[in-house]
Amino acid sequence: MLQTSFSYDALPMRVRFGSGVVAALPEEVDRLGLRRVLVLCSPRRRGLGESVSNALGERSAGVLAEARMHVPVEVARRARDRAAELGADGCVAVGGGSAVGLGKAVALEHGLPVVAVPTTYSGSEMTPTWGLTENGRKRTGKDPRVLPAAVLYDPDLTLALPAAVSVTSGFNAVAHAVEALYAPDRSPITALLAGEGVRAMTGALPAVRAGGGDRDARAKALYAAWLCGAVLGVTTMGLHHRLCHALGGTLDLPHAETHTVLLPHALAHNAASAPEAVEALARALDADDPARRLWDLAGSLDAPRSLRSLGMSEGDIDPIGEQVVGASFANPAPVTRDGVTRLLRAAWAGEPPEG
Repeated sequence: MLQTSFSYDALPMRVRFGSGVVAALPEEVDRLGLRRVLVLCSPRRRGLGESVSNALGERSAGVLAEARMHVPVEVARRARDRAAELGADGCVAVGGGSAVGLGKAVALEHGLPVVAVPTTYSGSEMTPTWGLTENGRKRTGKDPRVLPAAVLYDPDLTLALPAAVSVTSGFNAVAHAVEALYAPDRSPITALLAGEGVRAMTGALPAVRAGGGDRDARAKALYAAWLCGAVLGVTTMGLHHRLCHALGGTLDLPHAETHTVLLPHALAHNAASAPEAVEALARALDADDPARRLWDLAGSLDAPRSLRSLGMSEGDIDPIGEQVVGASFANPAPVTRDGVTRLLRAAWAGEPPEG
């Protein structure tokens, strides 16, 4: 049934997509009127960061290769201080969600525009959502200042992403779309984007897993990540993301892998309360039971399916459950202690999802 009453915010950013488009980065920096940008990346992507810095020439203020998962507040402070010391008037974030998240932390503090060059499928580059981890807790919020001013999607830059990592990154993107389909502020526009994002990503991942150098599959996956990130940027996150933030902030579990494990279980938990979302996912996945289909797909692609395999102990189940139940957020199904504990226990043990 068509939703006839809704609102939709089109986020103000410029996107360029295509093989080799990273070469246009100096042009995009100039278009924004930036003269001295700090290049941000993770230690693992320092080589790419240096290459980007060299291509920017005198526009580059240098490279800070300290981006870390979940954006620890101490790393964010160092990046902010370094940007101020160098007199940077903008940042170029090269890499995955960690690099983009670090750019957002600098933007939040100093209002510096961010240009994102994604090399994974995290989707953070499409959202005004920021996150910082301090004392074992991850805080998140939305602020228009942290939304990247421009995003350059170059599928060639994803070829170096290991196939196994690509799979979990892709599931991370799918999780954004799934929650958007039953978010309280969903709309027909986000539903179209989310459905197409899920279809494209799940269609691309088997080819990406089979041969990481498949350029067509990589381009399709990056296109899907764009769509999934776009709906995350304009909708409200529910139980799935709250669980991932708690597990990441408190236990430092790997971000994309945690999304991969939890997604089928969170969807199964919400399925009876979100029939239209389940129907849309059934079409996108060509499956009667979308939650089980996602769980089976993860297994067929050798992706993790248990929180235990990611380093979570059984004794962490109750504290994480209490943390999430004690928070306030929108979700289609009731968020109860018993329900969340049951979900976490199944995800910890690697059992199939059950509604």
